[in-house]
Amino acid sequence: MMYQHNLQVTNNLTKRKEPFRPIDPQRVRMYVCGMTVYDYCHIGHARVLVVFDVVNRYLRRIYGDEHVTYVRNITDIDDKIIRRANENGEPFTALTERFIGFMNEDADALGVRRPDQEPRATLHIQEIIDMIAALVERGYGYAAANGDVYYDVSRFESYGRLSGKNIEDLRAGERVAVDESKDDPLDFVLWKAAKPGEPSWQSPWGAGRPGWHIECSAMSTQALGSHFDIHGGGLDLQFPHHENEIAQSEGACGCKFVNYWLHNGFVRVDNEKMSKSLGNFFTIREVLKKYDPEVVRYFILSSHYRSPLNYSDQHLDNAKNALTGLYTALRGLVLPASADEAMGDYAGRFYGAMDDDFNTPEALAVLFELAREANRLRAADDVAAAAHGALLRRLAGVLGLLQRDAQAFLQGDSAGDGLADEAINLLIAQRLAARQAKDWSTSDRIRDELKQQGIVLEDGAGGTTWRRL
Repeated sequence: MMYQHNLQVTNNLTKRKEPFRPIDPQRVRMYVCGMTVYDYCHIGHARVLVVFDVVNRYLRRIYGDEHVTYVRNITDIDDKIIRRANENGEPFTALTERFIGFMNEDADALGVRRPDQEPRATLHIQEIIDMIAALVERGYGYAAANGDVYYDVSRFESYGRLSGKNIEDLRAGERVAVDESKDDPLDFVLWKAAKPGEPSWQSPWGAGRPGWHIECSAMSTQALGSHFDIHGGGLDLQFPHHENEIAQSEGACGCKFVNYWLHNGFVRVDNEKMSKSLGNFFTIREVLKKYDPEVVRYFILSSHYRSPLNYSDQHLDNAKNALTGLYTALRGLVLPASADEAMGDYAGRFYGAMDDDFNTPEALAVLFELAREANRLRAADDVAAAAHGALLRRLAGVLGLLQRDAQAFLQGDSAGDGLADEAINLLIAQRLAARQAKDWSTSDRIRDELKQQGIVLEDGAGGTTWRRL
């Protein structure tokens, strides 16, 4: 019997968990704020990449690949990019191309599928100018004396609806030093007048470049239409970025912008905010030197996407042990080509957890039940064990996990300072000979030597297998 999905999502616009109903039943449209490409991606970026990759995968599981459009943008022009390029003495385009490549390498390593569209701000300048022109024409935007174009926040009555902020409280909390070219301290820039030596494009308001917020409004509506289903991103973007996107898009188009707003929680490091100044800032590349990418992916999914995620070596080690346990349940099983989702109630409970606002911790708990049952059945009924293993692998695939050969994962990468596979197998053969000769001291010595090298031996009815710690 096919599982009947009833997906519920927590909508930050309404602060409620709601049934997900796409505007067009035959087409789900999702936009996620991507990276500003001037440096390596950090573990906060990793969470955004993995979380919305799982949302994308699950939507495709429900609606089918051909009925889901996932757009994740690239910001390839802003103050930080210009500053970094100038520091390096290189064109900003060279800088952004290089870090787009690094971003894709990191995302690929984490098992993140490429989005259907990946628009870049610099390739959508005309759409940005057109949207600013519409805002000016409708009275939401104004050209200032300094050459910039600003959004008039006072014109948008529901400003603050997404973040729950009161406009008068925001205005009262503004710094004393206010840009005198603005009509109101809360107004934000749509178009920045060109400064000497900066990249610029021609516009009705003179040479300049887009403000950050307008990029996403223009790119999302160009790709998905003026009204679409899901907008996602990190919680740090809820205000002011996403708040400003709503004001811009609804001001320019005169209709509701997005139905469901999804935000993933912050990443902390040993319970402190991640910060370069605190010395607890980690790039994805640094983390992947120490941990397998799938371990990092599992770690991210072990917490609910809306909860804070606390990064620490201990939590990564726990994730490694947990993932090792799941792969161990698959090792040696000859899995059938297809999985029986009607077997037991595993699939129903797994999908039920995912339908409950993408509750990956509960979904992972179901995977561990399947793994325990596969291990229990292994000695008595290989066929039943393999059937459970096949279902385990299929359900885990929804999360982008357990798709590698189990033995290859457990034995890891022999590159670097660790013992090569051949050396390990030779020592295992020597230990087997010692055991057959009842030379227990030599057998124990070899086991201990291998353990010191990070190699764990596991003796079973089928012989001795090994894995790396």
